[in-house]
Amino acid sequence: MGLFHQNFDKPGPGVSPDAPRKKGAARFFEILGRDFSTIWMAGLLALISSLPFALLLWLAVSTHSLIPMLAAGILGGMIAAPQIVGLNDTILRSLRDEPGFWWATYRRAWKRNVKASLVPGALGGLVLATQLFSAAHLDTAQSSLMPVALLVGAVLLAGLAQYVFSQVVLLEMPFGSILKNSVFLFLGYLPRTLLGVLWQLLYWGVVALFWPLSSFLIVIAGFWLPALLSLMAIYPMLDKSFHVEETVKKMRDEQLENQNNEK
Repeated sequence: MGLFHQNFDKPGPGVSPDAPRKKGAARFFEILGRDFSTIWMAGLLALISSLPFALLLWLAVSTHSLIPMLAAGILGGMIAAPQIVGLNDTILRSLRDEPGFWWATYRRAWKRNVKASLVPGALGGLVLATQLFSAAHLDTAQSSLMPVALLVGAVLLAGLAQYVFSQVVLLEMPFGSILKNSVFLFLGYLPRTLLGVLWQLLYWGVVALFWPLSSFLIVIAGFWLPALLSLMAIYPMLDKSFHVEETVKKMRDEQLENQNNEK
């Protein structure tokens, strides 16, 4: 996994390396105008792979049973995680304006990252399933602290997850080190972290509040919209911490030099 196994030998859509990079809303619409189809397809794969999680969690809530809840979190999380990582990989490549053919790149990244994604998928899925199961059985008349605890838990999970899955894509490290880095990044860049979390909570809050009318939003925006907004918020910090673009440029230059020498 990580930046250290990338392949730049295939041309594809991108932007001039000398073009000034836009910011904010202009950058968002620039990315969508250039890469919407690939981001949407990666998001669709992530959405489809989350169906076991959703179905098992629905069964758990309907039957008030912990067994399907545990299965939803652990098994469902492991099933969805490689595709969530694939979505992150697609978006991160777009954020650094990297050229390439999406499907070939996606498959290569999926195979490279699948094993590393399973543990964070299982743990993150279990925490999320527990939170959603608890929220579905919430009795505010008994305790006013429980909603606050669930909200704090959601912020912590969303904030850490955005860093964890990004690092699975970018780095070759054991999960313990990735989690440790995520805590440091979460706290060290708190304003950016909370901005990324805010986009996620707003999106899923709208989906929950207007369900089932918002089901069309899931089809159109799926997982990709909150992921894109979240990664746009934290990507400058990832690049600053791990020298992402500098490493990619160096690798691309070395590969092109090797290809020229072979000729």
